Amino acid sequence: MTRIAIIGCGIIGATIAYELSQVPGLEITAIDRAYEPATGATQAALGVLMGIISQKVKGRAWRLRERTLRRYEILIPELEAIAECSIPYNRQGIVKLCFPGEDLEKWRTLCETRRSQGWSLELLTPEQVRSRYEQLADLDLIGAVYSPQDRQLDPVALTRALVSAATRQGVAFQFGVEVLGARYTETGDRKICQELETSQGSLAVDWAIVAAGLGSTALTEQLGEAVEIRPVLGQGLKVRLATPLAAGRPEPVLTGDDVHIVPLGRGEYWIGATVEFPQAGMELRGDRAQLEAVWERAIAFCPGLANGEIVNTWSGLRPRPEGRPAPVIGPLDGFKNVLLATGHYRNGILLAPATALAVRETIAENEC
Repeated sequence: MTRIAIIGCGIIGATIAYELSQVPGLEITAIDRAYEPATGATQAALGVLMGIISQKVKGRAWRLRERTLRRYEILIPELEAIAECSIPYNRQGIVKLCFPGEDLEKWRTLCETRRSQGWSLELLTPEQVRSRYEQLADLDLIGAVYSPQDRQLDPVALTRALVSAATRQGVAFQFGVEVLGARYTETGDRKICQELETSQGSLAVDWAIVAAGLGSTALTEQLGEAVEIRPVLGQGLKVRLATPLAAGRPEPVLTGDDVHIVPLGRGEYWIGATVEFPQAGMELRGDRAQLEAVWERAIAFCPGLANGEIVNTWSGLRPRPEGRPAPVIGPLDGFKNVLLATGHYRNGILLAPATALAVRETIAENEC
């Protein structure tokens, strides 16, 4: 049996664990210092999968997005069957509102590109927007882009389903366990990690996968090849209305000016999210004024939100790589058997399936 350790069990680590659980001949252990899954950046995410509506049209960034969207359409029902659960999954798409000053021609070009790639994207006039989405205020719009094949899901429900399904398929999860160090040997120009020292003892490994988000920096430092991941804080809130904004009609995610209005059903909505860059040495605490600004902008989009009750607010830290593009997927420099799957910044939920498939393929290629 090939022994694999996955360090980190947010959405990335959990998805990797599930994908690898389907490969014969692997003994998989997933470790997380938290006492339950999805307590880090995952629990603060809105789960908006902006893939087709993204301006990424080629190269690695687009390949990851396209692959992930195709996988989710199969993965969600697959997990619901294995884990015997329901994962909230909004198939009504995403509407991107466009305001004066935006380059509408850029969006028209994107619509044409997506059609050539086999995906659907629709450019709407201001009149079409007002006719379709009566919950919107009389906004000063130049149009909107509707992406019917983009999705939104509940990140925490998804992560728990992944853990449940992977457990049923033989993965051993260790929560409340910290990785304290690693032992490795030098072999020519590359090192091999042989053992992880954890708070529950030693764990022999043939592969170590670092999917620890912000914790990845300390882990890679222990291996002598530091990869710097810095926090970017995001805040959001949940509001409950007596009547949904679009009563009796399916609701897509609405987004504009980097404000997302995410329908959850039963008159509940997530609103977010701020993007806050803490200064070095400063306390990682959300700026209340920034969250209030997002809330006020959401009400300006949909005045009916003002009648709702704010039932929850939260914040989370997104892992952003320093000096390199996000995400970081691939071998750790200098190591033969340590893989990085980290630093997804604002796209952890979006890119989790494609990341996990890339890890699975790397291990399969090297174990053949």
